[in-house]
Amino acid sequence: MSSHGFDHATEAFEFIGKLDQIPSAQGVIGAMERSLALFGFENFIMTGLPHHDQRIESLVLLKKWPLEWYQRYTQQGYAQHDPIIQLCRQTVQPFEWSEALYDPEQNPKAHEIMKEAVAFGMRAGYCLPIHGLNGYEACLSMSGSHLDLTPQTKPAIHLMAMYAFERVRTILAPIPRTNPLTAREQETLRWAAMGKSAADTGEILGVTERTITAHVTSACLKLSAANKTHAVARALQHRLIQM
Repeated sequence: MSSHGFDHATEAFEFIGKLDQIPSAQGVIGAMERSLALFGFENFIMTGLPHHDQRIESLVLLKKWPLEWYQRYTQQGYAQHDPIIQLCRQTVQPFEWSEALYDPEQNPKAHEIMKEAVAFGMRAGYCLPIHGLNGYEACLSMSGSHLDLTPQTKPAIHLMAMYAFERVRTILAPIPRTNPLTAREQETLRWAAMGKSAADTGEILGVTERTITAHVTSACLKLSAANKTHAVARALQHRLIQM
């Protein structure tokens, strides 16, 4: 699928606007299914990352996976060998499945998992790791046969995925909060949400790039966000900034 037929940034913000009106996790699944399909995604799962003594079934927040694949994945304990989950533990940056490298000879189980995934239409994928300051680890993993992953579409997909995760977590465990962000931190995140870099925002606000970076870092700490995009998604979700 090509991204030339629609504005990916506009689609991302329209998706975010729709999620605010959805009261249930099942409704979020439907919205994700429609919007992510524009980028070629057919399946997705949002889940916590299990430790050695945990079953992944108890950590799944939502999913749109083929039932047979989900049953096989859980019954065979694939989460303990899945190279996607392993890489999620090691990075805070979104990544393509092809970046989750492993040695087929040393890790034949990982090779088996990825090979079987292809048989269920999960030929390629994109994964967003979630890391909270309290140690919470999760991911949103999306997949399909033919994905539209470019430098232009990835930021939109990243924001959509982050916002979907925050929306589901709010629905399942709503947490009332006052706004912890200063006026300048809010302003900095608003410009970041519109795609401005720290240098761009510094020029707009008449301050140095270093000052903007400090505001972003402070906002990330206050919101338990892994990075700037995560902070923007969380601030939008909880209406800490207005667009």
